[in-house]
Amino acid sequence: MAEVIKMPRLSDTMEEGTVAQWLKQEGDKVEEGDILAEIETDKATMEFESFHEGVLLHIGVAEGDTAPVDQLLAIIGEEGEDISDLINGDDSAKADKKEEKKDDKESSKKEEESEKENDKSEATEESENESDDDANEIPEGVEVIKMPRLSDTMEEGTVATWLKQEGDQVEEGDILAEIETDKATMEFESFYEGTLLHIGVAEGETAAVDSVLAVIGPEGTDVSAVLNNNGGGTQKSSSSKKDNSAKESKSESEEKESSEVQHEDESGDRIFASPLAKKMAADKGIDLGKVKGSGENGRIVKKDIENHKPQQQEASAKAKSEPATKTESGNKVEAYMPAGEESFEEIKNSQMRKTIAKRLGESKFTAPHYYLTVEVNMENAILSRKQINAIPDTKVSYNDMVIKASAIALRKHPQVNSQWTGDATKIAKHIHIGVAVAVDEGLVVPVLNFADQMSMTQIGGNVKDLAGKARNKKLQPKEMEGSTFTVSNLGMFGITEFTSIINQPNSAILSVGAIVEKPVVKDGQIVVGNTMKVTLACDHRTVDGATGAKFLETLKRYLENPVTMLA
Repeated sequence: MAEVIKMPRLSDTMEEGTVAQWLKQEGDKVEEGDILAEIETDKATMEFESFHEGVLLHIGVAEGDTAPVDQLLAIIGEEGEDISDLINGDDSAKADKKEEKKDDKESSKKEEESEKENDKSEATEESENESDDDANEIPEGVEVIKMPRLSDTMEEGTVATWLKQEGDQVEEGDILAEIETDKATMEFESFYEGTLLHIGVAEGETAAVDSVLAVIGPEGTDVSAVLNNNGGGTQKSSSSKKDNSAKESKSESEEKESSEVQHEDESGDRIFASPLAKKMAADKGIDLGKVKGSGENGRIVKKDIENHKPQQQEASAKAKSEPATKTESGNKVEAYMPAGEESFEEIKNSQMRKTIAKRLGESKFTAPHYYLTVEVNMENAILSRKQINAIPDTKVSYNDMVIKASAIALRKHPQVNSQWTGDATKIAKHIHIGVAVAVDEGLVVPVLNFADQMSMTQIGGNVKDLAGKARNKKLQPKEMEGSTFTVSNLGMFGITEFTSIINQPNSAILSVGAIVEKPVVKDGQIVVGNTMKVTLACDHRTVDGATGAKFLETLKRYLENPVTMLA
């Protein structure tokens, strides 16, 4: 008897899961306790084992695809067992009921005629369905590769670079492309071998998860039918398909014609340009023949299109050709032609920038923020850091000291280490501190797990490693998940005081300013001192003002007496 396996709920908040990898394939023998697949939940990627034994007869969710909890994941049964009813649900049962209903009505002539018409209609539909099935059938050996879900929050991806081109031979494990997600740029490898027959998303373009990314198969295979059935994700009637086919044929010939003109300059020489540069030039109406390429062998690249200013060049040329004018005194004065122009540079928002905007907007307009600021005397911290860094192969930054002090303070004030869920406030027993890191496209927050258990030197080493990965876009999604508190430091940029937006679902974020040399009062005397301002942004739903103030009081005490953090 075949067993239907549903998408499991592997965490308390899981609503859907993504199959990261199938460890068994259709036709494989499965023993009880075998790992069937690795499933990515909202919290982690977990192994999912089988509680049944038999043959894996059907896989309902392909690798990289996402399905809600309780959707059909797989079917295990005896080899050769008919499972069509389980896959198609109760379609066969409905058909049986229909036949019974038909037999009951045979006594009426009118109903008989009606049934004949129905039978005729059904036969026509079945014939059409069979034709559709034949049309939808994917040629043998051809694999349609969809835009993968490379992070738990990814909804669409941008192809940063194609490492294979149409016509290239692809081996299993080869890197096909670099795909920019909402969190990082990640390499996407092929799970198939063959020829790259079609690229569905050009470099620089964005597509939703599960859109056709590429097609791989035997060399020379015609995949036009596959693309027609999968490309747009919509189905059209046969008549509209014919109309569109004619329009597309005309459009393609026009595009080809314009493409041929565009790729030659006035002298008839061929112009070399990247696909993205060609697209940008077409969108902006720029003649590639008038653009100077800065790439290899004069190849025109993205920045050449962005920096091209045809109006300014024309104005300069016009100014040179304008004759000089004379003043009343008879002196010649060059005609004034303004060289500037009103213009905007439009920069396409990356997936990271879109996600940052979405998350910060949700946080700012959902959580009622309030802010508390204290000024910390950093004299002892400066002396302690000098002594620590005098030890060979040891280096500690002020940021490391702030993170360590925050982690210890969170132990004493767990309410700050919390999350708001609506029905309850969740107070984390563990301390995972997120460290805000600025990158070219915005801000990422890698996480130091169990930061309270680390020494300052360990914190420093881990922060340096994670920051390097962030700037090189090598951070993995799991390295940016699970924070319970966040530290953001702009002191190295000379910023003395600022406020931050809470990194949800945290209840607080600490903003750290620069150490400033200034006059301070000490023992009734004005002396030169070094102080640093820190600002705590709190979610008033979980952290009351007095609680936030007590946390800052403890934090200040640790920073002003760093030796107490070593106890």
